[in-house]
Amino acid sequence: MEGPPQGLKPQTPAEPNGEQEARRAAEENMRRDMIATILDGAARERLSRIALVSPERSQQIEAVLLRMAQTGQLRGKVTESQLIELLEQMEEAQSKTNTKKTTIVYQRRRDFDDDDDF
Repeated sequence: MEGPPQGLKPQTPAEPNGEQEARRAAEENMRRDMIATILDGAARERLSRIALVSPERSQQIEAVLLRMAQTGQLRGKVTESQLIELLEQMEEAQSKTNTKKTTIVYQRRRDFDDDDDF
């Protein structure tokens, strides 16, 4: 008797890849549409520039904005200045959680005959 033991079903994916991709694409479109209705033009442009530099940060911001919209915390469209304020609040919150202070050490090259150029 080959196959899985009695009572166990063979493992099969819950959905074929085509359905998963279609669902993912539909969710992405719905998310993009909601962001477009939440943000005004300048704020949407700033968020897209942030996405170019740091896609993870952009996704975090979008998640916060969507959550705020779903809970009714947003009144009207978010302007660029409001988005900047939200970014600053997020930065402060992250800096409080990251107590590690970064230091920059400059190491300059020193040539052998640097001081003897008379």
